[in-house]
Amino acid sequence: MFLCIEVSFGQSDVSSTAKVQEIFDEFMVYRHQNKMEKALETLDQAAEIAENNEDAKLLLDTYHQYARLFLEEGDRETTIFYWDRASILLKDLAYSYGQAFHNYLDAALRFDEGNNFQSLKLLEESRKLSNNRNLGNNILLLEAYIFTNIEKYEDAIKNLHALIVNSDDKERAYLATKANLQLSKISMELNDLEEGIIHSQAALELALKHGFFKEVKASNLSLSKIYEITGEYDQALKYTKELEKIRDSIFNIEKVQLETKTADKIRFEHQMNEINKLTAKNEELSESKSRSEITLILTSAFLTIISLLAVSLFRNNQIKLKTNDLLYTKNRELELARDSAVSAMEAKTNFLSTVTHELRTPLYAVTGLTHLLLEENPADHQKEHLKSLKFSGDYLLNFINDILQINKIDADKLEPLNIEFKLQKVLADVVDSLQQNANENNTTLVLDYDPNIPLQLLGDPIKISQIFMNLVGNALKFTKEGKVEVIAKMLRKEEDEVKLYFEVKDNGIGISEDQQKNIFDSFEQGSIQINREYGGTGLGLTIVKSLLGLFGSKIHLESELGHGSSFFFELDLKCDTNAIDDVAFELNSDEFDFKGLHLLIVEDNKINQVITKKMLTKKEITCDIANNGNEAIDLAKTNTYNAILMDIHMPGISGEEATRQIRKFDQDIPIIALTAISLDDSLDSFYEAGCNDVVTKPFKPEVFYQKIGENIFRKKMEGLV
Repeated sequence: MFLCIEVSFGQSDVSSTAKVQEIFDEFMVYRHQNKMEKALETLDQAAEIAENNEDAKLLLDTYHQYARLFLEEGDRETTIFYWDRASILLKDLAYSYGQAFHNYLDAALRFDEGNNFQSLKLLEESRKLSNNRNLGNNILLLEAYIFTNIEKYEDAIKNLHALIVNSDDKERAYLATKANLQLSKISMELNDLEEGIIHSQAALELALKHGFFKEVKASNLSLSKIYEITGEYDQALKYTKELEKIRDSIFNIEKVQLETKTADKIRFEHQMNEINKLTAKNEELSESKSRSEITLILTSAFLTIISLLAVSLFRNNQIKLKTNDLLYTKNRELELARDSAVSAMEAKTNFLSTVTHELRTPLYAVTGLTHLLLEENPADHQKEHLKSLKFSGDYLLNFINDILQINKIDADKLEPLNIEFKLQKVLADVVDSLQQNANENNTTLVLDYDPNIPLQLLGDPIKISQIFMNLVGNALKFTKEGKVEVIAKMLRKEEDEVKLYFEVKDNGIGISEDQQKNIFDSFEQGSIQINREYGGTGLGLTIVKSLLGLFGSKIHLESELGHGSSFFFELDLKCDTNAIDDVAFELNSDEFDFKGLHLLIVEDNKINQVITKKMLTKKEITCDIANNGNEAIDLAKTNTYNAILMDIHMPGISGEEATRQIRKFDQDIPIIALTAISLDDSLDSFYEAGCNDVVTKPFKPEVFYQKIGENIFRKKMEGLV
């Protein structure tokens, strides 16, 4: 029902090429019109020419057509007989089209057995072996049948619509007829009976026009069933009568009688030909040798053994096919389970991303208002409450940041950068920022930096800073009146590559051997008592382990309970051997003269507008407020500002799009993105849109002022340098 391949053959006798082409053209017409006797006669002619010319490729093509024809008639035994003979010929031939066609027939046999996934795999292999248009069209047709079986209706419909408009020069009408019939079947499965009628009538029209006997019957049967379902019994009766006429026709009766004997006749004739060839060879051997009887006995024994082996191999092959199909089914189940797990992970990631993003906006109000209240000289009894509120806000912010970081790593949203940076400055900044924490615990914080480390390195300074912020912060938390050392050493240097050794060690409470096994797992802090006494989320070391994994490195731990801990790792980085030491020129926020500046705040949240405006007013900075991106564009066009503070997530056009529009008419004004950054946000996209810098909400006031000053006064600073 599904094989309609154009024959591609190769003849060694050029003079017979035209004759063979004519034979196969006739064969195709007879097959389409279901005239099996004439189709077989044309194949017999092709086989005779192939044997006379000793043309193995043509003989292979002929065997394939025999197999294809008998499979269409439902005779699997004869189909396998010719497919096996083709397999023998293929062993000694380098014939890509022949192998592609062979795989196609194998796929058709598997499909007939119900082994859908094996069939799909064989079709893919066939497609890779040959780009023959006709073969490709028929692969599409067989795939459509398989997709229908496994209820992938969209894929099936896609293939079938392509076949309806195919440009096949041999089988265009036949393929279109088959495609319409299958679309009608799918429409009935989907209960789209109107569409089913359209495709059945299209198939019937084509079949009648070209004399496709089987397809005429199938179209009438389909229309009869559909009209019966819709209750249009007069139409159903009409097509039922047409079907009865076909069944009672003399042609059909004669054809049924022919089909009962043709397959056995053809197979018998070919088997007899093989026996005659073997007999002739035996007689030839008998004439040339004196012990003819022994030779005959040995030959017969040999043939018997070969036959038994063939039967055994056939049975083993059937067992193998069933086993393979079971494996394919299990693999499919595993793929579905994997897809389900991935979907669950994505849902979890998106949920946490949304939650952390939504928490940042109100948290900005909490931390911002707390800062403003502390700046307004509150009473002493109020300061304690405000400091507690600020501490809680900072703690919650750190927790949200840790969750977001973990989810970015799990979702493969993080990739290490490869930019120039100064490692000594990165580590010094970490130590300086945590010095206050060390002082509160009466702990000495020391940086031991190897001067042999190259000045300029290539890597990701942000992630390296995050690693040390977590490690050093962790060490300080568990070390009272002790010492924390940050060590950076160069192990070796080869041309433009260096291997560096890093260690953060303390003489704090230490970690027991049992606790060390799980210390890098999420939300692990050793014990509940430690969590209650020292606080924290238990995510810091998990983040460190994951970030180092991005660099291809591993974190190691040595610790003894009561004697402190040592966390160490190695990193491979590239270096700039030609870099020279330079004097950095930086201004602190206290050194900026903010008075008289005029800024534009783009923010849709009213509370955030009030907080940001008050923070600017503290520095004698005036501002205008835009409630959305469109207002921001209009204000930027008609007014002059020293900088724009741009919220990214707003209704209407986003902050990124508003920035792009502003950059079309103003390339110089500093634009600083203020965003409660989420898992899907990319800093690169902010910079590509035209932002000069990014500040994450909720932000520390000193960071906020520093970013404003740096971006507005950058040219001034560069001029001073």
